[in-house]
Amino acid sequence: MNPLPKLLEDCLISTKHVERAAVFVAKTCDITAASNFTVCLEEIQIFLDAFKHLNETMKKGLIFRDKPYTCVRADKHSIYAKNEGRGLILVRTALYVIVATYSQTMHPSICVEAVEKLGDYLREKGK
Repeated sequence: MNPLPKLLEDCLISTKHVERAAVFVAKTCDITAASNFTVCLEEIQIFLDAFKHLNETMKKGLIFRDKPYTCVRADKHSIYAKNEGRGLILVRTALYVIVATYSQTMHPSICVEAVEKLGDYLREKGK
């Protein structure tokens, strides 16, 4: 049984500061869990490329859903980007990439904290 859908709901969506979330396997691009979120293969590839080219991601930002997002943080574990009050959080673990968004009415810091905690949990489990 895949525990990731429940983890997304319990750890992220229930905070009321994560709008949408998904988890995919970095090597295969297979989505293992999603909550209110559909992510296409092209978007997954953009996320993976962002981690491969951190300096470029930091300078140029990301295009997500045809909107430019300014990158405010980019390192080997996390990428944070924003666009007009909306945000995109990417957290990478050994096996997965967690993707989460927040809206203008949500607190970005709570979204970041929740996604990072889930990432830490998965890293502790070796995933």
